[in-house]
Parts: sequence; structure tokens; C-alpha cells
Amino acid sequence: MRDFIEDKDFTAEACGQLIFVQNSFENCSFSNADFSKADFSEATFIDCRFINCNLSLVQLQGTNFRDVQFEGCKMIGLLFDDCNKFGVAFGFDNCMLDNASFYKTKIKKTIFKNCRLHETDFSECDAAGAVFTACDFLNAKFENTILEKADFRTSYNYSINPELNKIKQARFSLANIAGLLDKYNIIID
Repeated sequence: MRDFIEDKDFTAEACGQLIFVQNSFENCSFSNADFSKADFSEATFIDCRFINCNLSLVQLQGTNFRDVQFEGCKMIGLLFDDCNKFGVAFGFDNCMLDNASFYKTKIKKTIFKNCRLHETDFSECDAAGAVFTACDFLNAKFENTILEKADFRTSYNYSINPELNKIKQARFSLANIAGLLDKYNIIID
């Protein structure tokens, strides 16, 4: 039987007692909790906030994220491609998303602010209209990715091959344009 929990603010102590598998949370916040390696399979989160939480290696099979905000969270190794694809909507502010995967995930218009995305996989992802503000993409993978109208103007360390990705009307800064020319092995002064 599914539990439906709404309008609750969970602190670190209370979060340790929660069972997420197949349960639903609406308009809840989770603060300063360590959920590393937890199982969120088939859970539903609607209009929720995770603040300063460790979500590294959380299992996301069939997890529903609808209008969920992650703020100051450590989210290493998350496989967002395992989430329920219907209605997925989230935003990230000051999060560490190293080694995460958005493979074949639709994250149109998602906002990433001040995030570290080292070695994150965006292959075959639809990130059209996404906004990446001051994000670090060191060794992130973009292959057959839809980045049309995405905004990378303040981001850095990305390497995006325009021949392998759709970048029509995407925005880049002149200072970081080298990230679009890496494949040519040229020197830009």
C-alpha cells in the first residue's frame, strides 16, 4: 500500500526514518539528510525540495520527479535515465552531479545553476532550451544531444562537437568558444 505524504518538512533526523519505495511526497522538503545509496524506486515527488542533502548513488528506477528542486546537494552517480520519463521536471542549484547520467532523458528547459557536472553523460538527451548558468562540464559527454536554444554562456570546460549534436540557436560565450572546436585540435590565442 502506497503512503501519500504532503506538506511536511523533514530534517536530517526525520529523514532517516522514511521509506521512499513506492511512496508519494507532495510539497515536502528534505534538509541536511544523507540519502546516499537509498532506494527511491517507484517513489513520486511533486513540488518537493531537497536542500543540502547527499543523494549519491540513490536508486531511481521508475522514480517520478515533478517540479522538484535540488539545492546544494551532492548527487554523484545518479542515473536519471532510470526515472519515470513521464512529466519529469526538476532544477538544480549549486549541486554536484559528477558521473550522473541523463542518457536519452528529456530535460527541456531544465535550469542548472552553479553545478559541477564532471563526467556526466548527456548522450542522446533532449536538453533543448536548458539553461546552464556557471556550470563546470569537465569531461562531460555530449553525443547526439539536442541542445537547441540551450544557454551555455557562463559555463565552462565543455567539449561539444557541433557535428554530433544539435546546437541550433544555442548560446555560448566568446571566451569559452574553444569548447566547440576541440575536435579540430587547433590552438586559439
